[in-house]
Amino acid sequence: MEWWEALLLVLGGIAAGLINSVAGGGSTLTVPLLVLAGVPGNNANASNRVGIFTSTAAAARTFRKLGVRGLSRATPILIPIVVGSLIGAFAITRLTDDNFERVFGLLMLPIIFLSIRKPKVKLESEPWPMWVTTVVFLGVGLYGGAVQAGVGLIMLAALTRAGFDLVTANNVKVVANLTLTAVALPVFIIQGKVEWLPAAILAVGLTTGAWIGAHAAVRGGERFIRAAMVVAALLLAGKLLGVYSWIGDQI
Repeated sequence: MEWWEALLLVLGGIAAGLINSVAGGGSTLTVPLLVLAGVPGNNANASNRVGIFTSTAAAARTFRKLGVRGLSRATPILIPIVVGSLIGAFAITRLTDDNFERVFGLLMLPIIFLSIRKPKVKLESEPWPMWVTTVVFLGVGLYGGAVQAGVGLIMLAALTRAGFDLVTANNVKVVANLTLTAVALPVFIIQGKVEWLPAAILAVGLTTGAWIGAHAAVRGGERFIRAAMVVAALLLAGKLLGVYSWIGDQI
């Protein structure tokens, strides 16, 4: 690995960790960066999870220290996420790199929609019935276990629809993402998909960005989170339009 590739992974990881901790969508930056550093698509998807795990753990710890709560309501969310993540991780490892890239592109389309339709808190809304919550977060787990990119945006949208304010939803989202990744990562390790050197370098940046983002989310409040979601949406659009591939061809 060249020095500039390592530097790019660290700086990109910082940006993505910040975005992931306050909204979601940072993996649409880090997965293409891993590919740019020479990691095949499916392995990039797997290697990205190492940094996601360390960064979400750091963000969750910081949220707790800063006094953000809400996890007492998270159990109905975490159980289906665990089941879905396990199934999704096993399924995605059966794909070739080419097929993964096609699936990756297709699954980004609904994330763009969620980025444009910003989640809104509706305090007067009734909470979802238990079966709806279970089905929705089972789907979130399936998607997150398989692809990860943009899962934070999906979680944030679902949590705010369930009545969480955005800051509390971010706390629950970070812990749910940590749980999802803790289930999926061992599957990728067993399958031999993780490339540890670029994964470790990226993890340094992601964890640093997550710590910064967790502080910004609490101190900046909901307005900052919404702005971060716009940035995440632009990153997603760049991936769909092939901007990152074009940049890679120019370097």
